[in-house]
Amino acid sequence: MADIELTGELVKLEQQAWTEIQAGALTIPTATAVQAAITAHATDSGQPRYEVEKALKKLVRHPAEDAEG
Repeated sequence: MADIELTGELVKLEQQAWTEIQAGALTIPTATAVQAAITAHATDSGQPRYEVEKALKKLVRHPAEDAEG
């Protein structure tokens, strides 16, 4: 499968959510915003939603793995 291209806004939203998760303070508005943005990006790009979410979480939560390939 081709690489998933992620927008800066999508990455920013996931970074915010990940920060809140790590602090034990994820809010419903943040979670909803991230999920809506993932769905919209998947629809607009024609990529499977699951693959978009997986690539996004890997980039934000495991950046060292992404750099290694």
